[in-house]
Amino acid sequence: MRFWDQQHDARSETRRLLLAFAVATVLLVLAVHASLVLAWWLMALLLPVRLPFPAGFLVANVGVSLLLVLGGWWVETSNLRDGGVKLAKRIGARELRPSLSHAEQRLANVVDELCLAAQMPRPQIMVLPRVDAINAFAAGWDEQDAVLAVTQGALDHLTREEMQGMVAHELSHLHEGDTRLKMRLAGMVFGLELVYNFGDEMRESGGLAWWFGSAIMLAGLAGWLTGQILKAAVSRQREYLADARAVQWTRSQNGLGGVLRKVMGQRQAAERTGQQESRRSGLAHPSVQHMLLVDVETNGRWGEGLAARLAGRLDSHPTLEDRVRRVYGRSMAPLPLTPVNEPPERAHGASGTAAPASGPSLASLVDPFARL
Repeated sequence: MRFWDQQHDARSETRRLLLAFAVATVLLVLAVHASLVLAWWLMALLLPVRLPFPAGFLVANVGVSLLLVLGGWWVETSNLRDGGVKLAKRIGARELRPSLSHAEQRLANVVDELCLAAQMPRPQIMVLPRVDAINAFAAGWDEQDAVLAVTQGALDHLTREEMQGMVAHELSHLHEGDTRLKMRLAGMVFGLELVYNFGDEMRESGGLAWWFGSAIMLAGLAGWLTGQILKAAVSRQREYLADARAVQWTRSQNGLGGVLRKVMGQRQAAERTGQQESRRSGLAHPSVQHMLLVDVETNGRWGEGLAARLAGRLDSHPTLEDRVRRVYGRSMAPLPLTPVNEPPERAHGASGTAAPASGPSLASLVDPFARL
């Protein structure tokens, strides 16, 4: 995997998408004004007298549109500032208990090693105990509020090397500020949605308001859909970036690659047994779906045709097959799930380094990560 090139490509594509998002917002404001101008002309055609535009028509249209978009962004962003730990607890996560579980001690050691290697503060570690699916997420607006939550399925089925790949992916999201970026984009999309809702409210008043409400709804719908597509595209690029950084930090394709291939195997087994819903339990909260290591939905759920292509543009994660192909440089088969049988590990000693019983250690890889 050429992780440096993939990181550069993901960052460049993110910048282009963010610029497109800003342009789309400006175009929405102009589209609202143009739609209202068209509605005014159509209304004037039905009247026997010439009806000039009211004073301040442009300023009012642009001002109200910006108020809705920016006001919605501020409100939604404020609502999402509950904090990473609170969010994790809301979906059923609990604090890590390394003294009671060998798997949780291994996770604690892996997080400590990677944070040391990446020269970043250690986030609070939490566990989703009733989720059998292999998954994880990182959240938090800043270092003091950062949290990394891992499912019980990941603890049960991932080797130490695979755990390193998964944790490195999530730490990359914290290191790059992806949580803040995604929350801000979600706030902007909510603001675009408010424009549509404002037009819908005007339509319900009837009369002349129906004309103007319909015009605002049409422009708002186009802006909201464009915002959703661009937000999802940014999210997919940040997943590519985190995948590439995970390979860089661990110097292992089989770490993160093994995680993704085991998720593929777990989903195939679930589809054969008809237990698809069980893997989604605890992960379906809308505030965390875009933060997960892998999307909770199965690939190909939309079928074929135009609807499938549009739905693919709204997916917050690339397909598992695409991510595996990027990691290995070729397609790879799913891996079967087998319980991890690794010797227990000791907790960190006074020196601050872990003493793993098996699996590769990151202590010798600290120097290459001194500059990120």
